[in-house]
Amino acid sequence: MGILDGKRILVTGVLTDASIAFHVARIAQAEGARIVLTGFGRLSLVERIARRLPEPPPVLELDVTNSDQLASLAERVTGHLDGLDGVVHGIGHAPASALGGNFLHTPWPDVAAAVQVSAYSLKALAMAALPLLQPGSAIVGMDFDASVAWPAYDWMGVAKAALESTARYLARDLGPRGIRVNLMSAGPIKTMAARSIPGFEAFEGVWSQRAPLGWDLANAEPAARGCVALLSDWFPATTGEIVHVDGGAHAMGV
Repeated sequence: MGILDGKRILVTGVLTDASIAFHVARIAQAEGARIVLTGFGRLSLVERIARRLPEPPPVLELDVTNSDQLASLAERVTGHLDGLDGVVHGIGHAPASALGGNFLHTPWPDVAAAVQVSAYSLKALAMAALPLLQPGSAIVGMDFDASVAWPAYDWMGVAKAALESTARYLARDLGPRGIRVNLMSAGPIKTMAARSIPGFEAFEGVWSQRAPLGWDLANAEPAARGCVALLSDWFPATTGEIVHVDGGAHAMGV
């Protein structure tokens, strides 16, 4: 019997089998959950990646900026699951001009896109799934420490700060319904999303120097386990929290 035995989980953000969200889905299944994935854009790619899971789950199309797809999400999920006990928000994107040291010159439309996809979408996804969520359910988002400024991260860092604030307000408003909202703040992982950040290699040296437990940029499992733990019933009174899974780097000084 696993810690998610009988749970029904919606997982967003699977791009490749290196994605943290992929490993969340894999471990969740191993812990007894039934899974539905969402994909955006190259849906056939997500479907192919889904077949690498122990039990290939259904894949639904979801563009979190598309109001029609959000409005129909609950109905489409019920074609596969009779409700939800958890939602994983693994969605983030910023246009190229919003990354890589261009902070002072990024135009507002690109900033707005980064904030909408990476932060506002947590609220949009929560509301889309809300009709299926019961008391005791959990929403877990994937974060990257927004308490400091990072090289090259620029407006995505601002979007992550907005994500953190959004999670707190969702925790406030969904708490009376018995729904927990937490974030898992991971150390850097060499995913497709990370490779799209110019200068990402600068993070490698930072973590090797600062993380007292060490950190493997090629291993998404610790971060995925953190998400699965937050989806479980082992955190029944925890909401509005940011759980760091980064080898302890966030707690260290220079």
